Amino acid sequence: MKNCIIAQSGGPTTAINASIAGVLIENQTNNYFNNVYGALNGITGILNHRIINLTDKVAADNNFISKLKITPAMYLGSCRYKLPNLDNSPDTYQTIFSYFEQLEIDTFFYVGGNDSMDTVLKLSEYAKQINSPVKVLGIPKTIDNDLCHTDHTPGYGSAAKYIATSLLEIAHDTCIYPLQSVTVVEIMGRDAGWLTAASALARNKYNVAPHLIYLPERDFDLDQCIADTKELLKSNHAVVIAISEGPHDKDGNYISASGTEIDHFGHCKLSGAGKSLEQALNNVLDTKVRSVELSVLQRAAAHCASLCDLDESVSLGQQAVCLSQENKSGYMATIERLSDQPYQTKISSCNIEVIANEVKQVPDSYINAQGNNITQEFIDYALPLIQGEPDIPFENGIPSYLDISHLV
Repeated sequence: MKNCIIAQSGGPTTAINASIAGVLIENQTNNYFNNVYGALNGITGILNHRIINLTDKVAADNNFISKLKITPAMYLGSCRYKLPNLDNSPDTYQTIFSYFEQLEIDTFFYVGGNDSMDTVLKLSEYAKQINSPVKVLGIPKTIDNDLCHTDHTPGYGSAAKYIATSLLEIAHDTCIYPLQSVTVVEIMGRDAGWLTAASALARNKYNVAPHLIYLPERDFDLDQCIADTKELLKSNHAVVIAISEGPHDKDGNYISASGTEIDHFGHCKLSGAGKSLEQALNNVLDTKVRSVELSVLQRAAAHCASLCDLDESVSLGQQAVCLSQENKSGYMATIERLSDQPYQTKISSCNIEVIANEVKQVPDSYINAQGNNITQEFIDYALPLIQGEPDIPFENGIPSYLDISHLV
């Protein structure tokens, strides 16, 4: 008996379930695993012995895989659990691998972002240390697009598409009255500005909004932002500003209402940058200023999914199974870009040691010299990632997704 187990961790995306679909599709093709188990709520599902049999789900429903591919958020649930270092908690590792042995696990697949890849690194190193045959492999996902050694991550393309669509619709909204206004849109991304940069994809032959884009890769200068906004109001009756949730000044201080609280992974809990900028502009402008926080809406908006994103997510799940067949452990499936136009990629892999706990920021060449906009080079990079629309089934006027009552 040879089985595998897959779990999801971190924040939700539109495409993370598509990677599970890829694992199931590849396993249907070659029958490598007898059973594909799913651990509920990430690594904690393994620690607490909370699993479901995905192979049984597929056998019971011919449409399970196709519906899983387009179902948003995380079918297996998630966790924000930081796996302790081996020296501090050896019992935790022993519990995990004892359960692997009980279930006859050959491979553990972990789908997630930076912090999840830290878990992949720790478990793969432990497996090597105790001479365990269990292989540990990472499958990338994060809307933040900040994983290193992959051109982009599943979830980013769909989130970018939602952000661009939302900014375009906000631009339409701001134009209806012949009155001056400023709209500040706060966008996720922690310390990497990939999502905020995607707001530029809203621009078309008639729309130039957002007029200003501020990424955390550059120090934020409030006085210059105010000056830029005033100048734009001379020729535009409505100005739209896109700002990251994590902008900071030249001294490293976050421009947000709650940038001092720390999470389990040592990251600042960021929010309030948009509201802070709204208040600062209200103090100096004699015009209406409001802020919009896209918040969780940008994470898993499957009704605005990128087909490119979903298809690549499936391919990465399939690649993870292939890596297992090649007897590899401590690797993450990756995407390599071959060209922008036409858009061409290949699915590959990389050693987890150079990925875990590293952050890929927006390159300097993607940001303009003034630090308040992006360049054409970014557009060329990001535009292919939002292409295509999946066929989403609807029932009673709303999308029909897989039942997730097992998580409640």
